[in-house]
Amino acid sequence: MSERSQRIGAHGAVASGNLAALAAAVLQPGFVGTAPPAWVCRWLGEGLGSVVLFARNVVDPVQLSALTATLRAERPDVIVAIDEEAGDVTRIESARGSSRPGNFALGAVDDPELTEAVARDLGVELATAGVTLNYAPDADVNSNPANPVIGVRSFGADPALVARHTAAWVRGLQAGGVAACAKHFPGHGDTRVDSHHDLPLISADRARLDACELAPFRAAVAAGAQAVMTGHLLVPALDPELPATLSHRILGGLLRDELGFSGAVVTDAVEMRAVADRYGFAGAAVRALAAGADAICVGGERADEGAARELRDAIVAAVVSGELPEERLAEAAKRVGQLAAWTVAARAERAARRDMAPEAVPAALVAARRAIRVTVPVSAGSGGSSGAGTAALPLTRPAHVVEFAPPHNIAIGAETPWGIADPLRELLPGTTAARYAEAEVPADLTAAAHGRPVVLVVRDLHRHDWMRAAVARALATRPDAVVVELGVPELVTGAVHLATHGATRVGARAAAEVLVGVR
Repeated sequence: MSERSQRIGAHGAVASGNLAALAAAVLQPGFVGTAPPAWVCRWLGEGLGSVVLFARNVVDPVQLSALTATLRAERPDVIVAIDEEAGDVTRIESARGSSRPGNFALGAVDDPELTEAVARDLGVELATAGVTLNYAPDADVNSNPANPVIGVRSFGADPALVARHTAAWVRGLQAGGVAACAKHFPGHGDTRVDSHHDLPLISADRARLDACELAPFRAAVAAGAQAVMTGHLLVPALDPELPATLSHRILGGLLRDELGFSGAVVTDAVEMRAVADRYGFAGAAVRALAAGADAICVGGERADEGAARELRDAIVAAVVSGELPEERLAEAAKRVGQLAAWTVAARAERAARRDMAPEAVPAALVAARRAIRVTVPVSAGSGGSSGAGTAALPLTRPAHVVEFAPPHNIAIGAETPWGIADPLRELLPGTTAARYAEAEVPADLTAAAHGRPVVLVVRDLHRHDWMRAAVARALATRPDAVVVELGVPELVTGAVHLATHGATRVGARAAAEVLVGVR
C-alpha cells in the first residue's frame, strides 16, 4: 500500500471527504433548467466552486438574475460562468439573436476602443445578472477560411489585428465586472476539423505558432485576462503526443512558464469527442488536471449529477492511486479560489460605481453599422435571361429574400434565429422570404420573386458547394440580385455584395438599413 493510500485509509471518511470537496471545487458543471436543480445547490454546500450556464438556462434578465441569486445564496463566492461570445455564439440572447456584433465584425471595423466599449457593455449586462466568468473572447486567428467551427467567432485572419482586439475585449469585459477567459489555447484557427467531433491537427512549426496562433494569447495575458481556456488540439510542434488540454508541455511549459500566465486554466468541455473518444470522459478530466488545468468544464452535452459525480469520483480515485498528485489538485482548487476572490472583488467594486449607465446610441449598433461592407464585383450585371441589369441600392419596393441554411454549428448551441428577412420586412412591408437547406433547394429559386428585387442570403458561401451552385443558378436568371453574406466573405459574387461579418440580429438590422438606404 502506498504512503498516500495509507494516509487516506487512516483518516477514513474525513480525508476522503476532503478530497471529494477538492475534486468538486475544480469542476464547472452545467445543468438543465432555468433554476438550479437540487443537486447543484447541495453540491455548492459540499465544495462545488463553479457552474456554467448555457442558452437552456436563460429566459430573460430577470429570470437569470434570480437563478444566479439562488446559486449565490448557497455559496456567496460561487463562480457563475457562461459561454457568451456575443455575435453568433450567444446564450443570453439565443431566443432572438445577439444585439451585439461578434468578433469578426469588430475586427472588420478595427477600432479597438469600440471593441472595448462593446465588451464593457456586455460585461455590465452579465455582471448585473450575476454572471462572474465569461468563456470569451475567442482569441483564435482564423487563418484557414475552411475552418468549420471558428469563422466569424474570430476577430480575423491577421494575428496583429486579433491580438489588439483580444486585449481590448479582455479589458472591456473585465472593466464591466466579469472575468475574461481567452480561448482556445494555443489556437484553433488553422484547422478543418471541429474538436466537438474529432481531434484537430495544427501542423504549424514553432516559428509560425509564435508569429500567428500565440500572438493573441500573449496579448490576453498582458491585458490581465483572469482565465484561459484550452483547446482540444494536437500541436506536434509543441507536443507530438498529447492534445493541448492534456499536455504539461503546453499548459505548464508554454502557457505558465513562457507566456507568464498566472490565472486559472479552464478546459474546453471534456465530453467533446476530441478527447473523450481517446482518453475517456473521466480520463480526460484527470489527465487535464495532471497536465496543469485548474477547472474542468463539463455540461454542454452531459449536464446531470451523474456526470459530475463520475468526474469527482475519478479525480478522487486518481489521487488515491497516485496518478494525480494531491498537491496538483490542491493547487488547481487554490487557483479556482483565487478566481472566485477576483469575481467577488469585481462585484463589490461595480456595486460602488455609478458610471455604468447605458449609452444613448449603443456601441454595438455603431459597430454593426460600421462593419457593413458593400462591393460591386467587376463582372456584376453580365449574363442572365431575365431581370437583367445591375441592381441598384437602395431598394425602393418589397423584395423577395432567399436564405440558404448551412448545417448547424454545434458551437452555437441551440438554433439561434438569423437572417435579414424580418428586419427587411419591417422596412419594406410586403417583402417575402424563403429559406432552404441543402436537400430543399428548388430548381427555380427566383420564380416566387415575380419581378421584385431578389436578395440572396448566404453564410460562408465559400465552404459549401451546394450553396455556391444554388447561388450561381439564381444569379443566372436574376443577375441583378443582391448577395448578402452573413459569414466569412471569402467569395464575393452578385450584382451587389453586402457583407455583415456575422449572423447577428444587430448585423441583420444594419444590413437591412443599407439595403433600403435609411442610414
